Amino acid sequence: MKILMVLTSHDRLGNTGRKTGFWLEEFAAPYYVFKDAGAQVVLASPKGGPPPLDPKSDEPDAQTAATERYRNDKDAIEALTHTEKLSKVVRDDFDAVFYPGGHGPMWDLAEDPDSIELIEACDVAGRPLAAVCHAPAVLRNALNRDGDPLVKGRKVTGFTNSEEDAVGLTDVVPFLLEDVLKANGAHYSCGEDWKPHVVVDGHLVTGQNPASSEDAARALLRLLGR
Repeated sequence: MKILMVLTSHDRLGNTGRKTGFWLEEFAAPYYVFKDAGAQVVLASPKGGPPPLDPKSDEPDAQTAATERYRNDKDAIEALTHTEKLSKVVRDDFDAVFYPGGHGPMWDLAEDPDSIELIEACDVAGRPLAAVCHAPAVLRNALNRDGDPLVKGRKVTGFTNSEEDAVGLTDVVPFLLEDVLKANGAHYSCGEDWKPHVVVDGHLVTGQNPASSEDAARALLRLLGR
């Protein structure tokens, strides 16, 4: 079982002068769900090399057992420091794909042609694909085989407008994820803000927020029969 995790390479939070990137817990929790299930995990990003870490996810109140495990895992740190360049990845080598969130994907992976091609290939092949929190933004420009938005008619979730408002970034992000998913014809649902909420529609798994990352990873494994 081989799983590709795709992380952002974008580190600028709009024009605020602040940094962003991937959310540590949304990487660490799924990573260990996969590793503990015996999966081979490969990490990739648009630029390759070390993806930028959202500094907010490095603060004490954002830490979990998974993030603490990561900090003591030399192999995981090494893998994250040397992610493969997404354009060089052979997509058919993988049984499933997982996108961790953080605000970064809204700027780069939502528009990245290699990521879009990967997602569309997963859809055609029926290969399990998961995205959590802001990472469902990667579905924004992906199309299904009929040329319609990939999420059209699909049940999905993602970071809510109210959660975005709560972190004070409604006017900073390039688009509101909830609005875009709905505009693309998705059947969007959400749970309570900051509580776990995962939606599975066929081979597509989406999670609402950081609290949903581990459950989304386990849902992906179930699609793989594990």
